[in-house]
Amino acid sequence: MKKALRGFVGSLVLFCAACAHSMSVAQPPGPIVNLEDVPDYEAPEIAQLSAQTLNVWPAAEADQGVAVDDDYFYALDNTIIGKYRREDGVLVARFAAPHKGLIRHMNSCYVRTGKLWCANSNYSLVPHGSSVEVFDTQSMTHVETHSLGLTEEGSLTWFDDWNGGRIAGFAHYSGNGGVPFKDSTFSSIVTFDKEWRRTGGWLIPASAIERMAPYAASGGALGPDGLLYLMGHDRPEMYVMARPVMGPALIHVATIQLEAEGQAFSFVPGGAHEVFVIDRHKGLVRQIALPEIPDLPSQALAFR
Repeated sequence: MKKALRGFVGSLVLFCAACAHSMSVAQPPGPIVNLEDVPDYEAPEIAQLSAQTLNVWPAAEADQGVAVDDDYFYALDNTIIGKYRREDGVLVARFAAPHKGLIRHMNSCYVRTGKLWCANSNYSLVPHGSSVEVFDTQSMTHVETHSLGLTEEGSLTWFDDWNGGRIAGFAHYSGNGGVPFKDSTFSSIVTFDKEWRRTGGWLIPASAIERMAPYAASGGALGPDGLLYLMGHDRPEMYVMARPVMGPALIHVATIQLEAEGQAFSFVPGGAHEVFVIDRHKGLVRQIALPEIPDLPSQALAFR
């Protein structure tokens, strides 16, 4: 018994000696930095760019936004959608629902596989409620609906496909259509899975959200370069966002001046760096070529 005990004690001594040796030679993973030497964060410089108008068409419904596919564009005014030929700008069909009815404020749409998917909210009513409304582009009839119900994030204004689910913009308003305890700075970007279950999101940086006040991003879409493009309510500006490598706020990488007064827009299909936008006060739809975005800073990532 004593022999066995002596063996155990010897092994324990050797083990402890090995541990002490390993701790004595361990090194920190990187250089030790003095706390006083850590600088404050500086946001990357925002590139200032300009876009070029390619085509212009009149459209009576061009008040909230516009969507586009290979052959047609779809001008949107709350509960009315006009379908126009891209070739000559001729109105060929229209969907119309009563004002302030079951749908109230369709703000933006996009086209996928013969269907027009639209973001709808009960703006300017509170509390905020939102839904997704789907139309057949050939017959211009309503074919599907999905209600998000009461949405604490605000009013749904736009959404796009991302990462097997969706990325969407929600608006709060300082004033009409808002609630007293959340102003427009509470507007944000939210991600969902394909069943519209929330999976994450980001804040919109002050450099953009202050430009959109007292409203929020009325339009948004992922571009062919994998970056997120946003437009506010009335300024002729488009804000280009990237994902942060860490943290909850998007990185504002560029602002583009263009011939449009805010609201919802749509990228042309096929990967071209062009959008269809509206000039709501003139009742116009414009096709605009966007400039290339400079290389991203080290703290920013594309969405795809």
